[in-house]
Amino acid sequence: MPAAHDPSLLSPPSLPPPPSTRRYNTTNFDLPYLLQRAEALGVADFPFWGRVARSRTRMRDTTFSSKAYGTRDMKEITIEGRVQLDLLTAVQREHKLSSYSLNAVSAHFLGEQKEDVHHSIISDLQAGTPETRRRLAVYCLKDAYLPQRLLDKLMMLYNFVEMARVTGVPMSYLLTRGQSVKVFSQILRKAAQRGLLVPNMKPASGGGAFGGNGGGGPDSGTYEGATVLEAKQGFYRTPVATLDFASLYPSIMMAHNLCYCTLVPPGRVAAMDPDTVTRCPTGDVFVKPGLCKGVLPEILEELLSARKRAKADLKAATDPFVKAVLDGRQLALKISANSVYGFTGATVGKMPCLEISATTTAFGRDMIMHTKDLVTKTYTRANGYPADCEVIYGDTDSVMVDFRVPDTAAAMDLGREAAAFVSATFISPIKLEFEKVYNPYLLISKKRYAGLLWTEPGHWDKMDTKGIETVRRDNCALVRNVVGTCLTKILIDRDEAGAAAFVKRSIADLLLNRMDLSLLVITKALTKEGGAYDNKQGHVELAAKMRVRDPATAPAVGDRVAYVIVRGAKGAKAWEKAEDPIFALEHGLPIDAQHYLDHHLAQPILRLFEPIMKNPRELLAGEHTRSIALSTPSAAAGGIMRFAQVRATCVNCRAALPPPPKGSDPAAPAGALCGHCAGQEGETYARALAAANGLEASFAALWTQCQRCQGSLHQDVLCTSRDCPIFYRRKKVAKDLAEAAATVARFPDW
Repeated sequence: MPAAHDPSLLSPPSLPPPPSTRRYNTTNFDLPYLLQRAEALGVADFPFWGRVARSRTRMRDTTFSSKAYGTRDMKEITIEGRVQLDLLTAVQREHKLSSYSLNAVSAHFLGEQKEDVHHSIISDLQAGTPETRRRLAVYCLKDAYLPQRLLDKLMMLYNFVEMARVTGVPMSYLLTRGQSVKVFSQILRKAAQRGLLVPNMKPASGGGAFGGNGGGGPDSGTYEGATVLEAKQGFYRTPVATLDFASLYPSIMMAHNLCYCTLVPPGRVAAMDPDTVTRCPTGDVFVKPGLCKGVLPEILEELLSARKRAKADLKAATDPFVKAVLDGRQLALKISANSVYGFTGATVGKMPCLEISATTTAFGRDMIMHTKDLVTKTYTRANGYPADCEVIYGDTDSVMVDFRVPDTAAAMDLGREAAAFVSATFISPIKLEFEKVYNPYLLISKKRYAGLLWTEPGHWDKMDTKGIETVRRDNCALVRNVVGTCLTKILIDRDEAGAAAFVKRSIADLLLNRMDLSLLVITKALTKEGGAYDNKQGHVELAAKMRVRDPATAPAVGDRVAYVIVRGAKGAKAWEKAEDPIFALEHGLPIDAQHYLDHHLAQPILRLFEPIMKNPRELLAGEHTRSIALSTPSAAAGGIMRFAQVRATCVNCRAALPPPPKGSDPAAPAGALCGHCAGQEGETYARALAAANGLEASFAALWTQCQRCQGSLHQDVLCTSRDCPIFYRRKKVAKDLAEAAATVARFPDW
């Protein structure tokens, strides 16, 4: 390697080399660091990383924004001839998590993490002893090892390669562009095969772009979406069958030949043979495939046929590598097929055509209503079935039917029969399939339900939830834990009374300050700069405060900001009380427990228990809510109370003790008991000592667990991971232990 390209020249000898082996957040951190460091050191011939001679690596700031993936500030780095795969960007696009740090993602998918060494102590570790340098080396090795394991675990390389092959776009587009470019690439490829030209269009401002009637209105730029049948709220203790349309929108587009090149302009409809066209519910007209096969239906047929072959090969495959490739291919084919419909409805896209998208959803709505009517009219007592069935819910491409039979196997048989019966009334390739049974099934409202999912009558497969707080990542862990435990008790244990009792215990623990701080951390995405928000929000204001405290570690646009709600002055807004969890721990800021109950727990609990209990509000009031913790300082700590002189209290009854005599040592520990409790000194001391010993054991266990995570039981714990619940617990127990030790010290004679 030429001397000018030696990585050791990028930093002074007194500092550790940059973590150039990392594969996580390389686009926004590692590569920009290397380029900026080389520029600062004057290494002019360093940034030539590509495979094209004399092609300089280029970097610029960019912002990616889409409805599917949100808004993120990014660095765009051009390296000719080399593929960049930043695992952080890939995980952010493919998975919805509360945090995207390497520790949080590794803990979620791998069940392990690394010791998080804060940047401020890296220089000290490097300049220390061989043991501290070994520790830093382990940190850097895990920085590279964990992303490699994640890459293998999530099969991202296979999935991206197969997606690039299916759609015909470069791999870099899969991380830096949206869905439209993939569909447009397929249209270009198919048009070239058929000798067609694709128009170079400007994004449409509204209505149709290809001369149709414009299903959403000629100037609206919108159209009516899918049908969601009214949800019949309730807790169904008997099986509920789910009938799903297989690839609903792709099958509609294929069945009715919906495409740009098959859309008939309004002025030419009268001249068309009625037998060669399809008149759609929106008023638009498309020619039938016998006259002209559409490009989009042809693309969809090839995608779905290829996916069917890939899934068949996947079942027959035995080699793990082959299975991974085939699974990545079938997933890429599925995503590509489902993206075609959305491409036609994107008014700011390359080729918007609302006639196609509006017609597709119109057919879908008619099919859902047709299925509901046919099932409810057929499966009745009058026709020889056990009971009159009821369609309790329908959502876009599925219909949920309560056949009112107690047996799961019987519900499955009726579901298969109904699916085959209804499918026979539709044009091929539209097909209604029986997919699963929910037993029991908790239907809360539209887009909100939970149930045990059965695909075989022998045993349920999993608990399936939608729109419930267990899967919403912007809720604190307390909400997810309470709701998740309640669902387990209700659906699996069939113990509704036990679920209600658990809610009451959790609320009491919250109000008595017995909750781990890690359960109260909330995370929200910082999607734009603070000034761009219409209203003040907690995570935005906190990000601004953190930039003042430490710009190096403050969250940037695109990051998720973690915060807790602490007590504030009377009448303070919620956004004023948002605080960094670590800052709150270090400064002893009291948590606003009532805020968490009123604004985080109350509504999820009411929604969950409304179909089950007559008066779910009784869970939020009662004896369990009347003992609010008095061990934390008042909300007025930021005002005049910080200057108030606090008198010592009795360890046993909490009564105020008399002030110490004048001239006594102010550093001497205060007395432990008041005159009324003086006779109980031995018993009180034993309780205080037992509490301190218990906290000491808890702290030792947490400390040892952190030592195991860092790989050594003989070193201090330095980890400051904001995504690890152990870190918060360790800090909280350390604080409680110090208070307990101070209480024990108030018994000098013992």
